[in-house]
Amino acid sequence: MGDVLDLIGVTVTRDGNALIDAVTWRVTEGERWVVLGPNGAGKTTLLQVCAARLHPSKGTATVLGERLGATNVFDLRPRIGLSSAALADRLPPGERVRDVVLTAAYAVSGRWNEAYDQLDHGRSDDLLKVFGVAHLADRTFGTLSEGERKRVQLARSLMTDPELVLLDEPAAGLDLGGRETLVQDLSELAGDPRSPVMVLVTHHVEEIPPGFSHALLLRSGGVVAAGPIDEVLTDETLSDAFGVPLRVRHSEERWSAVLRPGG
Repeated sequence: MGDVLDLIGVTVTRDGNALIDAVTWRVTEGERWVVLGPNGAGKTTLLQVCAARLHPSKGTATVLGERLGATNVFDLRPRIGLSSAALADRLPPGERVRDVVLTAAYAVSGRWNEAYDQLDHGRSDDLLKVFGVAHLADRTFGTLSEGERKRVQLARSLMTDPELVLLDEPAAGLDLGGRETLVQDLSELAGDPRSPVMVLVTHHVEEIPPGFSHALLLRSGGVVAAGPIDEVLTDETLSDAFGVPLRVRHSEERWSAVLRPGG
């Protein structure tokens, strides 16, 4: 299988601080990864590198066979689906939901003078149906609930039929019902062999959808563990990543973690 992501000794430094430090990580075709770690662990920074929106200060990052710093990122970015809070903040609140999804075809936020063909319009409408928000197509993005916005963003992330989908805390801000609906959607997506490689960033093991195959644990910008999810999500590694004694459970294809008694 080919490499989708190949990071070797990647460090990102800002104001003398390493946001991620000497990260080496390889993702290959067919894998579904979850990236876990506490606040400040470097998860979002790592995802920005993988999205070709941030270049390493040191090390090499190859995304979909293209080495950052030696390729045109504006050609690369449409091959990557991205859903994040930062991207959502750039989406015009007055934009129609249909156009929020459609404009991903040009990797832009907000319609301007782009030309879209009937296939583009059809794909936008089909993706809204897949995620159960077709009835919102003519609403403006700013009028949607948080759960509705997250589902629209997922539709947008798939608009270009990407080879890689990056999801930065897609369940953040959702209530229990919204979270569980989203987890089910992502599980179905992960289980479809036609789906692209997926990388999901979260703080919570409870948000890991069934069907995700691998896990990467970060702490203070460095890698604690990486590999098949059953091998990585253990009491010891999760406790090391989060800095507290945790007990991990895996039951009925879902993960949970609690503080160990006496810890």
